[in-house]
Amino acid sequence: MTDLFAPLTFRNNLSVRNRIWLAPLTNMQSHTDGTLSDDELRFLAARADGGFGLVETCAAHVAQDGKAWQGELGVHDDAMLPGLTRLAARIHQGGALVSSQLFHGGLRADPAVSGLERWSASEHSEEDVRCRAGTEDDIQRAIDAFANAARRCAQAGFDSVELHGAHGYLLSQFLSTVYNQRTDRWGGSLENRSRLIRETLRAVRRAAPSLVLAVRLSPEDFGQAKGLDLDETVQVAKWLAEDGMEILHLSLWRAALNTKKRPDAHATPLFRAALPAHVKIVVAGNIWTREDAEAQLTLGADAVALGRPAIANHNWPERARRGDAVQRPPLAPETLRGEALSDTFVQYMRQWKNFVAA
Repeated sequence: MTDLFAPLTFRNNLSVRNRIWLAPLTNMQSHTDGTLSDDELRFLAARADGGFGLVETCAAHVAQDGKAWQGELGVHDDAMLPGLTRLAARIHQGGALVSSQLFHGGLRADPAVSGLERWSASEHSEEDVRCRAGTEDDIQRAIDAFANAARRCAQAGFDSVELHGAHGYLLSQFLSTVYNQRTDRWGGSLENRSRLIRETLRAVRRAAPSLVLAVRLSPEDFGQAKGLDLDETVQVAKWLAEDGMEILHLSLWRAALNTKKRPDAHATPLFRAALPAHVKIVVAGNIWTREDAEAQLTLGADAVALGRPAIANHNWPERARRGDAVQRPPLAPETLRGEALSDTFVQYMRQWKNFVAA
C-alpha cells in the first residue's frame, strides 16, 4: 500500500509532500465582491501550516452570473489577482501546493446574489428555482470564463485548478439526463452532454498550460447531482483523460460505501481500471481517520481530500502521523475559532446537523 505521507509527483517534477489534501469547502468568508478576506486566508493558511499537502479553495465563481452564495471567492475578474497572489504565496509558505476550484452555479446560481438571470442546459422550473436555457453565446462565454479564471490562477502563482463537474452545478447539469433536455450539439447523447466539460478542459489547458488540471465528478446521483449514470461517468472520465485531465477528484460523500449501481463494487477501482496510470485519483467522502484514508489508497486512490474533518482539525495530517485522535463534532464555537474559523464560518457550519455545539 502507498504510504499516506509519501510525496506524489506530477509532470514537470511538481511534487506534493503527502497524499492528504484539503477539499474545496464553502466557508462564506470572502468579501462581497469576491475578493479574498483575511478570515479566509487565515483558515486556508492554517491547513497548510497543519501539514496538508495540497490546499484547495472553495468553489470559486468564474463569472458573475454563476455566483451562488454570499461570501464566495471570485476568480472572475482581474481585480481578484492581488488576493489570489497573496493566497498562493501564503499557502506555499506553509509548504503546501495550492489549487482553485473553478465553478459556475448554472441552475444553482442565485440571482439575489449575482444580480443576473440564471441559465443552464435547459429551461427549468421547480418550486421557486427557475432558469432559462443557455444560448450558444452563454455557453461560449462560460467556456471563456473558465479559461480566463485559470489564466488568473496561473498568473497568481497557483499550482493547479480543478473544474467543478460535480454536485449539480453547471458542468454537472450539462452531463445530467435530468437537467439537460437539449436537442442540439450540447444535449442528447453522452458525447453531446459531455461536450461542455470537455471543451472547457481543453480551453483551460490552452489558457494555463503550466497548471495541473483536475476535474471533480459525482460518479452517480446524490443530493443535487441528478441524472448521472456510473458507467457514463466512467466514460466521461476516460474522455477527459484524453483531453488532458491529470487528477480525477471523486466526490463520494461516504467513501467507505460501494456504488449504488453496482453494490458489489467500489467506485475507486472502477475508475482506476479505466484511466491511464498518469492520471491521479483523489477521493473525498467522510474520511475521518488515518485508517479511513489508508483504506482508500488500498482501493487505488493516490490521495484523499478531507472536508469536515479538516474543518474540525486544522492539523489533521500531523495528528494522523502522531497517532493522535481527531476532534469530532459537535464542537463548541470557541473550539472552532481555535481551528481558524471566523464567526461567519462557524455560523454557516450550524447548517450541518450536530456540527456546532449549542
